Amino acid sequence: MTRPRAPRAPTPRPGRSASPEALAAINAQYHLDDPFLVRYFRWLGDILQGDFGRSITYRTDVSRLLADRLPTTLTLIVMSLLVVVAVGLFLGRVAAVRGGATDSTILVTTTLAVGTPSFVAAVLLQGLFAVNLGWFPSSGTGDGGLGDLLRHLTLPSIALALYLIGMLARVTRSAMLEALDSEHVTVARSRGVPERQVIRRHVFRNSLGTVLTTGGLIVSTLLVCTILVETAFSIGGIGQLLELSTTTKDFPTVQAISLIIVALFMVVNLVVDLLLPLVDPRVTLGTRSAAV
Repeated sequence: MTRPRAPRAPTPRPGRSASPEALAAINAQYHLDDPFLVRYFRWLGDILQGDFGRSITYRTDVSRLLADRLPTTLTLIVMSLLVVVAVGLFLGRVAAVRGGATDSTILVTTTLAVGTPSFVAAVLLQGLFAVNLGWFPSSGTGDGGLGDLLRHLTLPSIALALYLIGMLARVTRSAMLEALDSEHVTVARSRGVPERQVIRRHVFRNSLGTVLTTGGLIVSTLLVCTILVETAFSIGGIGQLLELSTTTKDFPTVQAISLIIVALFMVVNLVVDLLLPLVDPRVTLGTRSAAV
């Protein structure tokens, strides 16, 4: 004779179910009951007016969150870009002009820089200059004005720029070496033009087109890599906000930051395309000849 089985206890569900009133309020707030096209064009109209919606996590307008954090991120990007341009162009130019042991040393150094991810560079810089030496703060943005902000962003800007310095230096070196082998440089040297003037006017200037194109890629990479660096240094920018919003599934904030990043990508590419014919007139001539 078999024993009757005891009734199985119901499996508890994680979390709490929302009440019908709460669901109705959410549907009304986000217009979830409207057709897709109606919701899309309403969202597009709000975006054009600067309304990115309301953050689910922070319970405030997303535009206010962006206005508070975007200046910090832009300051970090500008600092990193200045470091990349100054150091990358200098190393690439020195490597192409001097050659020999100097070229080999710079190639090895830039190879190590290119092979170092931004978050690894952030940890190394924090350990050396913030923890061991105590020269710079290890996290945050400070509260002592612009000078304190720049001091807090020094290590993050270097960590963000390290990989791109190596890339720009190698591109500059290759472009200048190609220009050095061109016929007009040989003619200029045969006419007795000073070497420094040949490098400045005929070699470096002719390589600026390639360098400018790479610069557009560098700015785009800075926009993406700032997420890792801001998280490592606990910087209250849009990069860290994107990471936190993704973790908490704050969809309106993630959507707004992604839209801003894509818009900045488009603006950077447009600026590069407009500046390229001014820097290198051969681009315009080549386009016209191709069209003919």
